[in-house]
Amino acid sequence: MNLKRTVQILKNKKQTYHLKIPGKTENLELIRTFVSRLAQMSGFDEDDIYKIELAVDEACANVIKHAYEGKGKKEIDLLLEIDYKKLTIIVTDEGVGFDVNNILKRDMKEYLGQMKVGGLGIHLIMSLMDDVKLKSKPGEKTEVRMTKYLVKDGKIKSKQVDDG
Repeated sequence: MNLKRTVQILKNKKQTYHLKIPGKTENLELIRTFVSRLAQMSGFDEDDIYKIELAVDEACANVIKHAYEGKGKKEIDLLLEIDYKKLTIIVTDEGVGFDVNNILKRDMKEYLGQMKVGGLGIHLIMSLMDDVKLKSKPGEKTEVRMTKYLVKDGKIKSKQVDDG
């Protein structure tokens, strides 16, 4: 299906998809496939699909590693909302939470100069997606809301437009 047709179908309609899955590393491939298929069906080009897939993979890997400490006993909740302008993915965990300001206020030059391993996931997600919102507090669940626009400033951004 080409992008023009997708826009016609989705205009003034919002579609919602939900996936709740155990927070285990072996489920990351299923999550990536789920998200990438929906992004493809929505009309995103290969470059944007890759960015969306990578951002969601990073968010879910963070849940598994940091919120669930690799134990996989709790679930990752993914909610995808699609309309003709954008795809929004909300990843929610049942973990321990964190201080968002500690991550967002980090001086990246200084941090990278310390040669630490890891700690760049949220910054990577923010560089891949058009809009990212984080909700978390220590001791509470975390929600990462990521949006990629298909239509920006009234113009279709994807390269898959078929005028024929």
